[in-house]
Amino acid sequence: MESPRGEFAARNLQKKRHAMRWQDIDYKRRVLNLSKKSDPLEGAPMGRGIVLEKVPVEAKQPNSAIRKCVRVQLIKNGRQLTAFCPGDGAINFIDEHDEVVIERIGGRKGGSMGDIPGVKFKVTKVNRVSLNEMVHGRKEKPIR
Repeated sequence: MESPRGEFAARNLQKKRHAMRWQDIDYKRRVLNLSKKSDPLEGAPMGRGIVLEKVPVEAKQPNSAIRKCVRVQLIKNGRQLTAFCPGDGAINFIDEHDEVVIERIGGRKGGSMGDIPGVKFKVTKVNRVSLNEMVHGRKEKPIR
């Protein structure tokens, strides 16, 4: 169907534009707040959770590695997610039932980063101590 082009076609053009805008996936997701509804952190920059288990995640092609990740259950809503442990030997500082703080990993459009498939979060603190400080040997992990 062709667009109306006449002198008095403004209202028809507006109606058509309004209807067709919903075909744009970015517009639809923004207006319906879908990113916030599906987000386990519910729009917050960070979240606290309890470590359930350590899980190895295989890297995507062409890399060949086992990325060290943990399954975390969030305290605020009980949702489970997988978080990456950045740093050499960082996984050794994390045990089951530890309290961790996670944040987004920073991939494009809120997705996963680099060669870690489906992992959108990273661990920043373990038992209220920075994981980075522990990896570099500047702080020790407290006993809960």
